[in-house]
Amino acid sequence: MPARPLSRTPTQAPFFLRLGRPLTLLGLAAVAGLVALVLAAKWLRAQTADHLPVVVAAADIPLGTPLEASMLRTVPWPPSAWPAGAVADPGALVGRVVRTPLSQHEPVLEAKLAALGARGGLSAAITPGKRALTVKVNEAMGVAGFALPGSLVDVLVHTQTDPDRHARDAGLSKIVLERILVLAVAQDAGRDTTAPRVTGAVTLEVTPQEAEKLDLARSVGTLSLVLRNPADAAAAHTAGARKQDLLALAPEAVPAAPLREAKPRARRVEPAASPPPHPPRTTVRPARLAPAPPPKNAPSSSAAPSARLPCGDHPAAPAQLKAVEGLLTNP
Repeated sequence: MPARPLSRTPTQAPFFLRLGRPLTLLGLAAVAGLVALVLAAKWLRAQTADHLPVVVAAADIPLGTPLEASMLRTVPWPPSAWPAGAVADPGALVGRVVRTPLSQHEPVLEAKLAALGARGGLSAAITPGKRALTVKVNEAMGVAGFALPGSLVDVLVHTQTDPDRHARDAGLSKIVLERILVLAVAQDAGRDTTAPRVTGAVTLEVTPQEAEKLDLARSVGTLSLVLRNPADAAAAHTAGARKQDLLALAPEAVPAAPLREAKPRARRVEPAASPPPHPPRTTVRPARLAPAPPPKNAPSSSAAPSARLPCGDHPAAPAQLKAVEGLLTNP
């Protein structure tokens, strides 16, 4: 009986034949991936064909830093979402100073840059029309170091309402400024950290009018910073707090000042006016009257009668006597 030829089992097939099917599947998958990649690239190019370049920060840029070419790069940006104030040419921003910290890949906008020609430092971070004023604080007055650059605070002053510093119940605490921006803590103006920093000085951004109030407040009392939520924009209208308000005490009556005895005022004595000089006294002597002529029928006398004052029975005697008495009584 002739021998039957041996048939090969699948395990005895050649190696390249055993790997044919997996290789075919892998090849088909690679071809499909390449086709999808080409199609996706064409679609992306079609989507970004009308995009415009926008200058962004290549790394984190702290506040007050002059920009350099190595700090900037451009990325395509869709025109429909073009940010206001964006710049397309990085060369136009070299030398400009940033007013606010910039994060990586953040667009560099004109509103975040200082004016042309501004130098670096804290002065470039001050908003136009405002000022920077530094106040002295400690750990308690500075909110335990949580008043960081970029925070908003209220300024509280404690002072005496009575000129006498030792007067009872004369203390007053009141908020005098609200929503004041903290520019720097000591010499650090960076806003990239949230760790509390206890320091002895805090620089605040205020208007000229607020700067006058703040300077007066720190000269008449003790200042404290009150940290507030940036989202809280409501104004606090308070009348201040006093000791009697804190303890619900009735205000004490102020004792009346003792009356001073009125001292008699010395009257000015005017010198007595000298009497007017008396007019010179004039002595009036009565004139001697001539004797009445004798009647025609009277006998003539050779001897002439002597002239003398009229007697009481003479008709002119009473009038002349009265005239003489008036002159003697009224000199």
